[in-house]
Amino acid sequence: MGPHDHQEWFSTNELAAFLGVDPSSLRRWRTARPPQGPPWVKVSDRVTVYRRIDVDAWLRSRRTDPEAA
Repeated sequence: MGPHDHQEWFSTNELAAFLGVDPSSLRRWRTARPPQGPPWVKVSDRVTVYRRIDVDAWLRSRRTDPEAA
């Protein structure tokens, strides 16, 4: 792993802070049927991480362009 690899991943709490939502919202999105939110990686029963590139793609997919509407 390189010196910047940690910047490629968000913990649940880090992503919640980045998105301005409560961490419980991310947990609820993961357990929704069908699942919601950005793709995640379940590292263990207690640790879930999100790749920055996946979060960016998910945010772009939710983008609304008023000029295109």
